[in-house]
Amino acid sequence: MIRKPAQTPAIQVLERAFSVLDTLASQPDPVSLKDISERTGLHPSTAHRILNDLAIGRFVDRPQAGSYRLGMRLLELGNLVKGRLDVREAALAPMRELHKLTHQPVNLSMRQGDEIVYIERTYSERSGMQVVRSVGGRAPLHLTSVGKLFLAHDEPARVRAYATRTGLTGHTRNSITELPRLERELASVRHTGCARDDEELELGVRCMAAGIFDDQGRLVAGLSVSAPADRLEESWLERVQATAAQISAALGYRG
Repeated sequence: MIRKPAQTPAIQVLERAFSVLDTLASQPDPVSLKDISERTGLHPSTAHRILNDLAIGRFVDRPQAGSYRLGMRLLELGNLVKGRLDVREAALAPMRELHKLTHQPVNLSMRQGDEIVYIERTYSERSGMQVVRSVGGRAPLHLTSVGKLFLAHDEPARVRAYATRTGLTGHTRNSITELPRLERELASVRHTGCARDDEELELGVRCMAAGIFDDQGRLVAGLSVSAPADRLEESWLERVQATAAQISAALGYRG
């Protein structure tokens, strides 16, 4: 079944062209004119004219006479769109909505070597929490919720190498400073798909985080909510995960 757009184009020929492209996109192999006509409900002569025009624009290719597939022009345009996608830009509006719900700082972080870097944050004075690490600030991977997400996606050998390089230095009495304990924590992160910081970076501050993925399924960033230890609500976790999924979808992730 062809997926209809939410709104019908004002120009009928464009609606028909979209229907043809959707049909080609739904099939892994080249599609015959007869099949395209049947799937779109277009008369074969109408479908043929549209396909010819799309082929002129390189939106459709003819691998052999009588069969069609999506063309390279779509790949070129797709790469342009992908190149312009920006994690921060995609995340800003969803982050603000999450902040309205929690009234606590919402953080967007990316990995850089053995640290995470805060690239965006939404917060207000109502949170009752002083923001210690501003945008551009850094923190060790093993002491942060987002950092644990990245470590959980590493191979075990890379986690051990990280532990050797950093010595798993702690910042508070709650910090994870032993490799076996870190490995157990990362196994839990992989199982649940979310990560936490239980006053491990700063006493009195707890965090929960979910990952943001790109169109290739790669973990590119993490979204987290920070709050005073006694104010972090477990009910927020589902919303954090849903917001991270929304941002991932905007980046082309279809997992």
